[in-house]
Order: sequence, then structure tokens, then C-alpha cells
Amino acid sequence: MFNFRDMLPKIKDVISEDLGEKKVFDKDVADALGINQLTFATMKNRGKIPYEEILNFCAQKKISINWLFYDQATRSLEAQTEKYANVRYFGDVYASAGGGAFNYDAKHETIRLDEHMVTMLGGEREMKNIDSINVLGDSMEPTFKSGDIIFMNRTQDDIRKGGVFVVSTPTGLFVKRMLLKSDGTIDLISDNSQYGVESVDPHSIEIVGKVVGSISSF
Repeated sequence: MFNFRDMLPKIKDVISEDLGEKKVFDKDVADALGINQLTFATMKNRGKIPYEEILNFCAQKKISINWLFYDQATRSLEAQTEKYANVRYFGDVYASAGGGAFNYDAKHETIRLDEHMVTMLGGEREMKNIDSINVLGDSMEPTFKSGDIIFMNRTQDDIRKGGVFVVSTPTGLFVKRMLLKSDGTIDLISDNSQYGVESVDPHSIEIVGKVVGSISSF
């Protein structure tokens, strides 16, 4: 399990390159991440990771999130991150409740992933087909929690093979399991048993892509 405290020394090392000989304090990290100092202290005490802020920080500093999350040894941050694949991250897009259609032209950041993560998501050839967005709500727990970042492959839309998909419907953007029924309708299924199954007309929806990986918020 990832812990925010474990990442702080690495984040401070990156910040120290800008501050020179000056000692880096927690308030400097909070400022660099764009987090209120009181909120930062609370997150630190609880070990909760501010994923979106860290992703933005990594994008700005041109370093890999996997160096922070997986303790990857690096001699030169910039040299190492050149080896990583880039994936678009739409930080303002949430799947599970509302949001309407997915806008590929929306503002996005870039996530850099190392070879291990690239392999998990289908290999280097698939990186051009993968985008990442946020999960909102608890309808897919325990598979995905609110705040998780999910990676979806836009070219994989065959629901007959099973899996979890991001789907655009008239009522919003959702992340669900999808089942094609014999009468031609499609069931949108939540992993959380407290939510019912919704049956939709396949002509009223658009499959944005299949979920091929995630980064947990807890």
C-alpha cells in the first residue's frame, strides 16, 4: 500500500533542486503541490496521497510517477523519464456520475509511465490508444474507489469479451461492466451490490474504451 509519508523525501529532493542549499520543509512541499498547509498536514498524518496534485507536480517537473510510487532507482531524473511512455490524463473528467459525453479535446495533463506499467497496460504499441480519467462515486467498489485514476484503451470496445468499460450515456459518463443481452439491449452493471442494473438501448450510448488499469487513491 502506498503511503504519502514515504514519498515526501523524494518530493523534497526534487524541490531542493530549485531551492539550492535551502532546507526543504513540509510547507515548501505543500506550496509545490498547491495544497493548503493544514490540508497537507492532515493528509500526511493519515498517509492519504493527493494523486491529482502529485500527477501535476510530476508533469511540471518532468519526472515519472513510478519513481515515487515504486521506488525506482534513478541517477538522473530527466534521463530516466525519457524512457517512459506518455499517457493523457484528463483531470477534470469523472466517470460514474454525470459529465455527459467524453471530450477528447478537453484540457489534459500528461502522465509518464515506466516499462512495468506500460506492460501492464498492454505494451508500448497500445500507449497511443490509452487515456486516463478519474472515478467518482462508489458504484464500482471494491474494484474501483472514488478518486481512483483509471486507464482506458479507446480501441477496445467489444463488450462480448467482458471487462469494465467507460461508457457515455444520455445521463452521463459511467464506468461499468457491460452485458449484451439476447434482446439486443445492454445491461450496465455495478460491482457494488447496492446499485441496481440499468438496461439501455445500444444506439443511445457510446463506448469510450475498456478499462485496462488503474491507480488506487487508497
